[in-house]
Amino acid sequence: MLKIGVFDSGLGGLTVVKALSEVIKGADIFYVADTKNAPYGEKTPEQILQYSLDITEHLITTHHINALILACNTATSFAIEKLRELYPSLIIIGTEPGVKPAIEQTKTGKIGVLATPATLKSEKYQELVKQLSLGKNVALYEQACPGLVEQIERGAIASDTTKNLLHQWLSPMKDNNVDTIVLGCTHYPLVGNTIENIMNTDVTLIETGSAIANHLLRLSKKLPHKNEGNLTIFIHSTDSINIDIVNSIIENYTLI
Repeated sequence: MLKIGVFDSGLGGLTVVKALSEVIKGADIFYVADTKNAPYGEKTPEQILQYSLDITEHLITTHHINALILACNTATSFAIEKLRELYPSLIIIGTEPGVKPAIEQTKTGKIGVLATPATLKSEKYQELVKQLSLGKNVALYEQACPGLVEQIERGAIASDTTKNLLHQWLSPMKDNNVDTIVLGCTHYPLVGNTIENIMNTDVTLIETGSAIANHLLRLSKKLPHKNEGNLTIFIHSTDSINIDIVNSIIENYTLI
């Protein structure tokens, strides 16, 4: 059976689990919300790497996973290369800001990128942007969003504080006719409606959950995986979690 380990610094990675549930069948998904150490986006590269190594080892030894998804842009930036080196036989898929589809879909050439401070500073992200924007007539408006993950984790998605933060960050994008916004953190789709309301225009939001799910489906055929039967989702957290948020993202799961 396909056994998929998925982790993030909190509940944002459940947006990826939801996308997986719409594509993958006949599998077990084991999700780890590392709420104890959230948010990764404001931790050091060394801390992020260690958290990722510890969770991966737990998923392998406890649940015997044969596929791993880093449902966190920040963890991908600082840990995926080391994980692939340590576990060459494991299917490992990371999460990167959807700059490529944003460049393909923008009409104005003005693209916004919302991400954690660590993601925007990472060498992996900088190299990604450099490669994809080379020779393209596009302008990127990058915005770090410190504190947004915490707001989402505590369930303050529609609070005045969250709306004020987003207003502040999105104003330059709105003023510069940005028509496409990359949601560079798996938490951010949970405030997608607020972002659209603030932009008050026909803006395209880019998230990568569906692309990750389809990529895993392609790779799983090498196991082989027939993609038939029931899907079971198990959720574990390293500290307390907001069950209301979990229920708003996915329906059928088991807490472990």
